[in-house]
Amino acid sequence: MKLLSRNLLGLFLLTFCFQLQAQDVKEDNQDLFNDVLYRQGNVYRTASGKPGPEYWQNRADYEIEAELDDVNHTLTGKITITYTNNSPEQLDFIWLYLEQNRFTEDSRGTLTTPTEGNRYNGDVEGGYKISDLKVEKDAAEHLITDTRMQVFLDEPLKAGGKDVEISMNFTYKIPVEGMDRMGRLDVNDGTIYAMAQWYPRVAVFDDVTGWNVEPYLGAGEFYLEYGNFEYAITVPYDHTVVGSGLLQNPKDVLTKTQQERWKKAEESDQTVYIIKPEEVGTAASHPKKSGKVTWEFEMENTHDVAFASSKAFIWDAARINLPDGKKAMAQSAYPKESDGQKAWSRSTEYTKASIEFYSKTYFNYPWKSAVNVAAEIGGMEYPGLSFCSWRSKEASLWGVTDHEFGHNWFPMIVGSNERRYAWMDEGFNTFINHFSSNAFNNAEYPSQLEKTRRIVPYLKKETRQGIDTYPDMTNLRNLGYTAYYKPATGLMMLREYVLGAERFDKAFKSYIKTWAFKHPQPADFFNHMENVAGENLSWFWKGWFYGNKNIDIAVNNVEQKEGGYSIELTMEGEIPMPVKLAVTYTDGSSEEINLPVEIWQRGDTWSHFLSTSKTIQKVEFDPNKQISDIHAANDTWEKE
Repeated sequence: MKLLSRNLLGLFLLTFCFQLQAQDVKEDNQDLFNDVLYRQGNVYRTASGKPGPEYWQNRADYEIEAELDDVNHTLTGKITITYTNNSPEQLDFIWLYLEQNRFTEDSRGTLTTPTEGNRYNGDVEGGYKISDLKVEKDAAEHLITDTRMQVFLDEPLKAGGKDVEISMNFTYKIPVEGMDRMGRLDVNDGTIYAMAQWYPRVAVFDDVTGWNVEPYLGAGEFYLEYGNFEYAITVPYDHTVVGSGLLQNPKDVLTKTQQERWKKAEESDQTVYIIKPEEVGTAASHPKKSGKVTWEFEMENTHDVAFASSKAFIWDAARINLPDGKKAMAQSAYPKESDGQKAWSRSTEYTKASIEFYSKTYFNYPWKSAVNVAAEIGGMEYPGLSFCSWRSKEASLWGVTDHEFGHNWFPMIVGSNERRYAWMDEGFNTFINHFSSNAFNNAEYPSQLEKTRRIVPYLKKETRQGIDTYPDMTNLRNLGYTAYYKPATGLMMLREYVLGAERFDKAFKSYIKTWAFKHPQPADFFNHMENVAGENLSWFWKGWFYGNKNIDIAVNNVEQKEGGYSIELTMEGEIPMPVKLAVTYTDGSSEEINLPVEIWQRGDTWSHFLSTSKTIQKVEFDPNKQISDIHAANDTWEKE
């Protein structure tokens, strides 16, 4: 009988609890605060956002010899790649990118370009011709698929640091239109060849995806392995070549006068001409009077190199002063059409200032030169070398120069996957550009990224897309927001509103140092920022970086109570935020109220009691307009 009574009592209590819960259940916002990604650590990548104890990445070292034919507009070369397998598994084949194959009639990139064209137009008369492919000096089987080539190994490449040598010859016609990343520009004194994606490049094999073999289509950029480069470019005797890395044979390619000017530039904070405007095209500007000449370059610990060649170049340079006491060289190469103090005559000044700022503020520039080249390219970055529009002047030239050299930090030093996560490249760079611009020459060309509500019209569009949209899948009219301004604005809000400058800066700089010359994923960034800043930011990553949700916090009502006021707040949008309120009293005094983001965990409404004997005149959310709140009209309550 006692057992039966106990069971009946239990049943009664269970029924009562269910009835009580049914009357009192209230939907909460826990889903907004849950992790957006699987972010648990492993031996390769830790939960604190660092490379794990068994983190690895493979390596590719390059030796390249190439010759430029300025009559037929072709590049012909021989490449030897030493590929090192540091992974824990043996490899039966190796994938390489043949990105010049984008410039053919039947490439995936050509066939997915709208008929009306877009920024990523490309010629269709190019493409690689590969010959004499060898592995360890023996002929090797290979398969070419669009912009990828699979090289099969007779014997598997063993794990744990074993390497293999791959060599081949290649040739292709240099496109005029190279998808706004490389190509040819005819000017009065000759043709400017902007050479990028100009050699077969090894794809990344990592612990997340294995082989990363997304085709080269358009908006998606690059993801490459680090290594050392030695490359030699043979050109007609009257060409000047500038390239990533350090020129190795100046005595062979420069006149004695130019060598003296070079030494002067190495010690000068002011721009020094190597080739003056009036010397372009003259016999005195080159040591040889006929035939060909070979320019040799080296660059260490980089994942790519680019170069430019022309007989039309004005060339100048100045010293870069780095925080570690070392020096580098800022250089600019541009035609007479781009000359002038309002235009490219200040390019080296801009380049020097940009590199010095980012080195001092974030991470020391690791290479020995930084070259800005005027070309028929809006703006495109490569390690140690940028292509910027030959038409750019003043603020436009500063902006594109600073942006492209900022890319040396993202993704050249911090080697994220641009083809998938453009926001880790363009967005982070746009963010640091803000501080560089405001620091340059007493804010000669100020940035306004802190005006976070300028992005609101985009955030209200039905056609908007999320930051997480892959760049090749993004509508090009949205790409400037998804890849550049929305992620940069997110970081600005995180720094100025959520964490504060001190906490954010420590975490952000630690992320750069931790992942320098490595391959971070989005979860690594999220984890590292949280661990260093000491804040769970899942609600922020999930809301701002994934999907199309928006911020809309409203001050609904202010009601006088005994001993003070009840301030009624609602979250009208789908992204929770901490709440900063400015309270103004009828006597003219004011105070600030800061409420944590957790007020929104239980629901979309919150009531805050403010104890005061004064009379409130106005309560305003986000008084400094630091948040991209999409409805300003409901930010403020004011006494009638």
